[in-house]
Amino acid sequence: MPVDPSSQIAPTARVHPDAVIGPGVVIGEFAIVEQDVIIGAETRLEPYVYVKRWTMLGERNEISAGTVLGTDPLDKGFTGERSYLKIGNGNKIREHYTISRGTAPESETVIGDENYIMTSGHIAHNCKIGDRTVIASCALVAGYAEVESDAFISGGVVIHQYSKVGRLAMIGGNTRVNSDVAPFFLYSGFNVAVKGLNLVGLRRAGFHAAEITALKTAYKILFKSGLKLEEALQRIEAEVPTMQTLHLVRFVRESKRGICRE
Repeated sequence: MPVDPSSQIAPTARVHPDAVIGPGVVIGEFAIVEQDVIIGAETRLEPYVYVKRWTMLGERNEISAGTVLGTDPLDKGFTGERSYLKIGNGNKIREHYTISRGTAPESETVIGDENYIMTSGHIAHNCKIGDRTVIASCALVAGYAEVESDAFISGGVVIHQYSKVGRLAMIGGNTRVNSDVAPFFLYSGFNVAVKGLNLVGLRRAGFHAAEITALKTAYKILFKSGLKLEEALQRIEAEVPTMQTLHLVRFVRESKRGICRE
């Protein structure tokens, strides 16, 4: 039976008979759930939420009023074929938010677990969002962008397509991200610029003093030494080879757009 008997569906909601509704799901007034949708256990849809076709929601998600999930991509190249939006577990997505599915046939937009996504923003087609990120109100994440776990995206930030935001990076309000931003650092300015370590985020994440000291050294080598990029990366590997600094080195080497280094 697609609708678990323990779910609660408001009388004004419209749920397609082919949708799969898990145990303990709550669907509010005037919500719409299309066919080919899966909603996991204990997920809650507030009134006026619209979950479109080929969207999969895991367990314990909280989706606030006016949000639309699985929208067609805002991409002129989209021709209507099946693609997906896949959302993990324990996410909070607040009011009036939109998240698109992939553009190419069978491609996907992926949201991980325990993210807090605030109001009135957009995550575009084929994005990949990690776990435990914070994406504040009115932030816009363009197509094919990636945000690693534990990153903090402040209000009004705009992330250019194909850009990548590293783990535990923090981006200040109204910043334009048009290059990759390396993990663990703090960024701000209209044109994204590095400002130092994300010390608050690192401490909240439980980093020890020695780990923070190693990242401070890596920061100085990468941004303040005047070395060419590969020389700086090699020096980090030689002088402070911790798990975090080696992740930083890998991130920079794998960057296709080039990192913000100013």
